[in-house]
Formats: sequence, C-alpha cells, structure tokens
Amino acid sequence: MTSRPVDKPQGLTERQEKWFASIRDNLERETGKPLADWVEIVRRDCPETKPRARAVWLKDTHGIGANRAAFILSEAFPSQMGWEDADGLRKALWTDAAATAILEAVEAAVADFPGLVTGQRKGFTAWSNQFQFAALKPVKGGTAVLGLATAPEASPRLSAPGKEGWSERLKARIALASPADVDDDLKALLKTAWEKS
Repeated sequence: MTSRPVDKPQGLTERQEKWFASIRDNLERETGKPLADWVEIVRRDCPETKPRARAVWLKDTHGIGANRAAFILSEAFPSQMGWEDADGLRKALWTDAAATAILEAVEAAVADFPGLVTGQRKGFTAWSNQFQFAALKPVKGGTAVLGLATAPEASPRLSAPGKEGWSERLKARIALASPADVDDDLKALLKTAWEKS
C-alpha cells in the first residue's frame, strides 16, 4: 500500500512544522510499524466512526498517543481532519455572530505581534510565536473561552484550564462574554503570553 503525501497543516510555526515532521519520521521507530501499516489497521479494524473515538481506540488498543493518533488519522481519513482547509474550519467553527465578534476582537488585539502565526483547528483558533500562546473556542450562547500561556495567578480574571483540548502550554483561561471583554488588561495578558512564547 502506498501512502499519499500528507498535506502540510496551515498556521504552524517553523518549530511546530519540524515537530510534526519528527512525528512522521519517527513513527515506525517508535511504534514498530510504518505509517502505511497504521493506516491499514485503523481503516480495517477500528469500529469507531468519529475522529475523537478513533483516537481513543488507537490509544486503548495500541498505546498510540494523541499526537501520533492525529497524524495516523489524518492520513487514514484525510477529509475528516481538514488541515488543508483553514478557511473551511473557521467557517464551520465560528457560526455564531456574537462569538465571531469576540474572535475578531482577539484577532485585532494580537494583529501587530511580530512573528504571529494564526492556526485554525477544528475546535479552536490558536495563536503562536515560537510556541502557542493563546487559543479561543466558541461556547454555546455566543460567548467564548480564551486560553493563555500564563499562570492563572497573573490576573484575578483568570482561572485554571478545563478540558478545552488545546495546547497544555495554556495554563489559564478566561470566559469572554463580548468583544468589550478584550480590554486593555486582557491585551496586556495576551502580550505577556506572546513574549514568553
């Protein structure tokens, strides 16, 4: 079985691109099987139909961690991952006008940061410098949750993260109810998180 080339994910820093390449390059050495074998195993044996459930199945059945599972699944089921379609992912995620207004306020707050890389994922929009420093995901009701690569103690507005599914570097979160919540205090927190990344 020959493998199609994996589309390059959009919105990655150079360091993140190298990290994804290392996952691809080391997969066989670290798991004992080449990518083509893992693709065949998942397509043939996995009883799950949803990406998250497939990733859990890979971990539970074969001990494959989240990052390698995502890589294998992006190869086995490319149309479901959507890495190559950042605009489509954004449109599918940000459907609520009120939540989109919050996204646009955060985008404006970080727009002038040198070296900024915006990454669109299925469940959130992320911003990186060398590392991810912030991510935003919509919440039902037209609000959003912002994760920051800073300690929750940096501001009384911040709390410890929940189960948002973004980078473990994001150690704090804040609920945003409107674009007005992206005030000078929050802009300073974003700037501090960017400087540390």
